[in-house]
Amino acid sequence: MSKFSLDVLQRRVFPFAQTEDPDVILGAAFGEDVALTRVGGDILVSHVDPIVGAIGEIGWLAVHVACNDVAAAGVAPRWLLLLVLVPRLEDEELLERIMHDVGRAAQEVGASIIGGHTGYSAGLSRPLVAVTALGTASGREPVRTGGAKVGNLVLVTKGIALEGTAILAQDFSDVARGLGLSEEELEEGRRVMAEVSVMPEALVLAKNGVTAMHDVTRGGILETLLEIAYLSGVGIEVDFFRLPIPSIVSRFAQVFQFDPLQMISSGTLAVTVPPERVMQVSAALEELGTPFAFVGRVTEGVGVRVLKDGGAVHHVEIRCEEDELARMWASFPRDE
Repeated sequence: MSKFSLDVLQRRVFPFAQTEDPDVILGAAFGEDVALTRVGGDILVSHVDPIVGAIGEIGWLAVHVACNDVAAAGVAPRWLLLLVLVPRLEDEELLERIMHDVGRAAQEVGASIIGGHTGYSAGLSRPLVAVTALGTASGREPVRTGGAKVGNLVLVTKGIALEGTAILAQDFSDVARGLGLSEEELEEGRRVMAEVSVMPEALVLAKNGVTAMHDVTRGGILETLLEIAYLSGVGIEVDFFRLPIPSIVSRFAQVFQFDPLQMISSGTLAVTVPPERVMQVSAALEELGTPFAFVGRVTEGVGVRVLKDGGAVHHVEIRCEEDELARMWASFPRDE
């Protein structure tokens, strides 16, 4: 699955998703992954996300991916609504497995499942799980994607291409073996899935004065930084060799021939940090035990400049419809 292009969204989606409700603080908007709604004296933060690009542990992954977006606003998710569709009426065991994984993930994030819908559709070749996560700001100002300021430093947590590597290790294991990956490498790749949640570090970062925060999903770190730059009205400059690329990700990228900068990476946060907050943010992440790297800075201008080998490639165009995991599914079709 991939997204529609920004052009299609602007022509075919957003014109029909506007509202004059004064209690909608932030509604449908490109690049901002949560809605902000005034409810009484508080702000409700909500997000919905589908997962169709995975099979193994899809329910667990769907919960964490949806909760990541709420957490990236600096808010703990509290309630979950589910949509679970399987391909056939006979897929009862698959349905139970998905729900078991959903329940396990809900306990991990401390959220309650409050309803939803389950069913089947012959039009599906693999299961689809969509989760709506909701939480209240409780007096805090939510962090937005479009808050980066010129002079901020750019921080990336954990590593890039995490989720995509884990999905390839889990759902494409036979392909991976055929391409020369060992059982030890496959197991190491599967273990990366445990890094998918960004909740602890996102909530800590929000308390320590970061200006923008975006979890790295479809399109990878490059698309994420492009969205931050676009919404903030700034440019971003990144040193390629400072980007944290785990060795197992590099190995999978080499074998499957994907670009780690454009591979889905739930579990990774891209954050902009004021210079005066760098020591405070670094200490908070070190205390939490979350790996991180400062990889660049926010500049005047537009787009993202990636510095490498003495040169620079300037990316300007938003290409949210492109993602390396979607290309893997097209190149190596899988069955449930």
